[in-house]
Amino acid sequence: MGTVQDGYTVLPFPKVRHVYVDTLYLGQRKHTVHGLIEVDVTKARQFIREHKSRTGETLSFTAFVLACLGRAIDANRYMHAYRNWRNQLVLFNEVDVTTMFEIEVNGKKLPLAHVVRAVNRRSCRDIHDEIRGLQAERRRDTSLPYARLVALYPLVPAFVRRFLYGLLLKSPHVMKERIGTVILTAVGMFGQGSGWAITHPIYTLGIALGGIGRKPEVIEGRIEVREYLSLTLSFDHDIIDGAPAARFTQRLKELLESGYGLVEESSASETTSAMA
Repeated sequence: MGTVQDGYTVLPFPKVRHVYVDTLYLGQRKHTVHGLIEVDVTKARQFIREHKSRTGETLSFTAFVLACLGRAIDANRYMHAYRNWRNQLVLFNEVDVTTMFEIEVNGKKLPLAHVVRAVNRRSCRDIHDEIRGLQAERRRDTSLPYARLVALYPLVPAFVRRFLYGLLLKSPHVMKERIGTVILTAVGMFGQGSGWAITHPIYTLGIALGGIGRKPEVIEGRIEVREYLSLTLSFDHDIIDGAPAARFTQRLKELLESGYGLVEESSASETTSAMA
């Protein structure tokens, strides 16, 4: 409840924000290098629109990006490596990506970090179904561990929380289980037009989806209006050097621009429906 004063209102600082403050504090201590690129997603976006026109279903753009991301990391697993307390690098076979969703607790909307597991081994359709299922679950009971953690978290002094958090960062298997190995932030959501976001993730690799803008481009000698996604890639420079980061970026760009996973899976889905 807020306190209304003369000319202003005082509101309590949301408890869940303490978690993000600590995460950002630790993320800023990393030696992060950022890459800001534009990716032509015209093919993927056009396919999603045509699929909706045919079926009435809106395919998840985030699921498409996750499928491409998993495939790109498969080519160089250093991209999601964790460094343990022995100064060893732990490279996992499965790519687990944390992304944010909104849930409702007692009538209030709260962000929820959800880990989409093994995106490098799953189809775009499979990831889509998981995301849509989570988004459909609008209400959460406050008895859930997540809600209890949010309520108790601010009671612990900040220096204690950050010390314990730092210890967890040195435990790769615990981190993978709790928060995955990569983070995808869909801040795009700058409304209309392009725009980038700079984040400071605690992960070795963080991806921020920005806005999508339209601009003219010369394609096979003719001018076409294309759709470009503003994409920010944040690498932990202690683990990843410039050349591997550039190769990974190029591979991810190629997958996104080709519409990887969309056409093939839709064809298979329609074939299955026709046979049924």
